Amino acid sequence: MKNNNKTAFVSLLAGASLLVAGSVAADSNVKSRYKSHDALSQHESSLEGITSIEQLKSIGAGNVAPTEIWRRLEHGEKVECLNCIPVVSKLLFDGHAKTREIAAWWLRRRILGVFGPGQVYETTRNMATDMSKTETQRAYAVDALGEFLVGAGVAPISTALTKDPSPMVRQSAAKALWRLNSQGANGELAQAVGDKDESVRLEALKATTRIHVFTGVDAVVQRISDESPRVRKRAAEALGAMRAKDAVVGLIALSSPDNESDADVRAAAVWALGQIADPAAKDAVQAALKDPNGFVRDAAKIASRRI
Repeated sequence: MKNNNKTAFVSLLAGASLLVAGSVAADSNVKSRYKSHDALSQHESSLEGITSIEQLKSIGAGNVAPTEIWRRLEHGEKVECLNCIPVVSKLLFDGHAKTREIAAWWLRRRILGVFGPGQVYETTRNMATDMSKTETQRAYAVDALGEFLVGAGVAPISTALTKDPSPMVRQSAAKALWRLNSQGANGELAQAVGDKDESVRLEALKATTRIHVFTGVDAVVQRISDESPRVRKRAAEALGAMRAKDAVVGLIALSSPDNESDADVRAAAVWALGQIADPAAKDAVQAALKDPNGFVRDAAKIASRRI
C-alpha cells in the first residue's frame, strides 16, 4: 500500500513539473510574440515617420530624383502638412507619369487642404476643360482627376473626352473614366470608341472591359470593321471579354483569312468566339484549326474546347 502511495506521489510530482515547464515555455512564447509584435510596430512607426515635413517641403526641388520623390511621398503617407500641399500639387503636372500618379495618391489622402473650395481638386477640375491651358496641362489635369478617384471628376472628364480637340487629352480622359469605373456622365465612353483618332479608340476600347457597367456594346461591335487592325484586334478581345453574343456573326467573318488578312486579328476573333461559346461559331472555329498561321490555330484549339 505504501509503495502504491509512493508511486502515485512520484507521478503527481512529475505531472506538476511538466505543467510548470509547459507554463514557462508558453509564457516564454507569449513574451517572444509580444516582443516581435512590438518590434514590428516600432518598425512600422519608423516607416510612417521616415519622411519629415522638411523633406516633403523640399520634394519639388529640381535636384531630387524621381525615385526619391516616390519614396518620400510613400513613406510620408500619414504626414499631415498643409504647407506641403502646394508643393506636392505641382507634381501633378510633372513630366514623369509615375510621379504624377503618386502625387495624386498622396494628395487624395489628405483630410484638409485638398478638396475644399478653391483648393487643389477644384482647380485641377477646372483646368481639365480650360482651353486657355496647353493640351499637356489639360491632359495631366484629366489624369489627376482619374487618380483622385472622386466621382465629381466624371463630368469634366466626360466633357474632355468628347469635346477636347486634342487626341492627347481625349486619350487621357478615356483612361481616367476607367480609373473612376464610369462609362461617362452620359455614356461618353461608347462615343469615344468611334473617335477619329486611333489612340483614343484603342484606349476607349480598353476602358470598356475595365468598368463594371458598360451599355454601349453596339459601338464596340462596329469597331470589328475598323480601318485599323490594332483597333479590330482590341475590339474582338473586348467583345470576347464581354461575352457579346450579338457580335458572333461579325467575329465569324473576322476569323477567316478570306475576310481578314491580319493574323493577330483573326486569332483575337477566334479567341473571342471561344469566350462567347455560341454553337453557331463551331464551324468557323473548326475551320480556323487549318489557318495558315500558328497563333490562329492555337487559339482555335483552345476555343474548340469551349464550344
